[in-house]
Amino acid sequence: MPDGESIPVPTTAAAVGARDAVRRRSLVVLSLGQVLGGIGFGSTISLGAVITERLTGDEALAGLPTAAVTLGAALLAMPLASFASRSGRRPALTLGMLLALVGVALVVFGTASGLFPVLLIAFALIGAGQAANLQSRFAATDLATDRTRGRDLSIVVWATTIGAVLGPNLIGAGEALGDVVGMPPLTGPYLFTAVAQLLAIALYLVSLRPDPLLLARTSSAEAPQASATRRAQADRPGAARYAVLAIAGSHGVMVSVMAMTPLHLVHHGAELSVVGLTISLHIAGMYALSPVFGILADRLGRVATILLGQALLAASLVVAAVGADSALAVTASLILLGLGWSGATVAGSALLTEASSPERRTARQGRSDAIMNVVGAAGAAAAGGVLGLIGYAGLAVCALAVVAVVVIGGVRAARSTRSADGATGSVEA
Repeated sequence: MPDGESIPVPTTAAAVGARDAVRRRSLVVLSLGQVLGGIGFGSTISLGAVITERLTGDEALAGLPTAAVTLGAALLAMPLASFASRSGRRPALTLGMLLALVGVALVVFGTASGLFPVLLIAFALIGAGQAANLQSRFAATDLATDRTRGRDLSIVVWATTIGAVLGPNLIGAGEALGDVVGMPPLTGPYLFTAVAQLLAIALYLVSLRPDPLLLARTSSAEAPQASATRRAQADRPGAARYAVLAIAGSHGVMVSVMAMTPLHLVHHGAELSVVGLTISLHIAGMYALSPVFGILADRLGRVATILLGQALLAASLVVAAVGADSALAVTASLILLGLGWSGATVAGSALLTEASSPERRTARQGRSDAIMNVVGAAGAAAAGGVLGLIGYAGLAVCALAVVAVVVIGGVRAARSTRSADGATGSVEA
């Protein structure tokens, strides 16, 4: 079915079934795209620091590739969202993956030629793939209803788990394959990254039809005229701003604490195997239970689930502050940290989508992703100084202040929602 071809407005059982079939197919495609994107992204980040250290001989520069990816994702989030708004999800996601593929090629070239600036540009372009992966979760909501929005979004987020686990585990095989074909040292695994990006591009071009965003707009334009009250509630900028705050704040807390945890554990004598296990369990907390939070967001409400996420983040930070000297306590803290991030991100993304009118939605989604990445980068950068000044426990206490801000905003948002519901009831009565 070509892009722009509309399914009848879902007022009959057949029309509802046709639209739902497209929604389910889109979810499968987006989830597979997340797996492929995760494979490429996982191996890319794992090797960036090592390549940089060997290329420059300066360990202090090893964190720059991760920073470049984050900055690239932040800078490209809004342009990709704007492109999606004009042309649809399919070309926007394809472009993001294509730019990431160019970045992968430049990583190999920069490593072979010893040009560190080229390497940084390459990782910034790879950030486009990360921006596309983030946009995929919003694409999952284009055809969703209020009853399924959180669940649909969370399924696509969950699919990231597979790629994130597979990617780093392909490094050994990729390096062996790179040696066979004569690639520069440490760049062999990027063969798998390139293949994953190519498959993702082909998947989106061939299978993401009809385009979910264009179809949703067509259906909305053809829908019967809504009531005056419903039109007034179609765009809720206050709720959208809170969703952006919740997503960015939770991401900043998660990144700042997670980024310093390996260093803290090593300084306290932990083996590298313990560090690896802790980060793996943290990543599992971030993604593995996202469908649970999606269901909770649909049933309990978006704001309630965001506040649940903040409660988990707060519990994580308290455990980290109290048990900073215990590897077991830090591991438990990182699991809770991932769970709290998951709950807030899934529910916050659903709230942002439904609080934005169709004409403002994709722009706000891109802005939210950009802000989230900038806050995460700033949090990681500041966390090192905080760790040096007041230690890991002090870092956790500082992060609690951000959680408190999100909680206060959530209480206000919940009150506003109840007030709006009451006003609606009065009007409709």
